[in-house]
Amino acid sequence: MIEAVADRLEGAPRQLRRRWSDEFKAQVVMEALEPGASVSAIARRIGIHPSQLFAWRRDVRAERRRYRSRHPSCEGVVAPVAGAVIEIAIGEVIVRAGVDVDEAQLQRVIRAARSA
Repeated sequence: MIEAVADRLEGAPRQLRRRWSDEFKAQVVMEALEPGASVSAIARRIGIHPSQLFAWRRDVRAERRRYRSRHPSCEGVVAPVAGAVIEIAIGEVIVRAGVDVDEAQLQRVIRAARSA
């Protein structure tokens, strides 16, 4: 006869969920989107499961698609980069600017990049 002991059948203790900052996620995703980057190697290096990084990357790509659908006349895509920097891709041109950049100056740079 086999006896089951209730306290042995309980699952593993609950672990607290880790929370990642948006800046950290943006930095890791931008690294994972680089040509030739290994998502699995990056995930292993920072101590997360590769599926988590794949999900973050998928979310960024979905946001880019939503942005393009809302702004069809815009050729560029705005993506967050680690720190206080934005990156705007316009065709083959990539414009990086700090968030403190003057709006008028940034508009002139974007117009110049579009005409190039």
